[in-house]
Amino acid sequence: MDDSNVAASLAELGNMHRLSIFRFLVKAGHEGAPVGDIQKALEIPSSTLSHHLSRMVKVGLITQNKKSRTIFCLPNFEHLEGLISFLQEECCMGYEKSASR
Repeated sequence: MDDSNVAASLAELGNMHRLSIFRFLVKAGHEGAPVGDIQKALEIPSSTLSHHLSRMVKVGLITQNKKSRTIFCLPNFEHLEGLISFLQEECCMGYEKSASR
């Protein structure tokens, strides 16, 4: 995962509504949840929810599948694992101190 993908994903999760949506979907697991259930649980107006979901799909945080007339949203766990790996990659590796100190 490159820096720009990570930055875009983290920017989307920096919004309180999108973070709540993503947390809801992660808790729902691999089966995801219907848009209507997300809307009811989080009390987000449907037009606002649609906007947030669209942004999350665009950066790869979630996917959507249509079954009959119901749209299911699923967390993209592979993308989430990539974000976590990116953040952990250089954890506790120190840094090179500048000679001017």
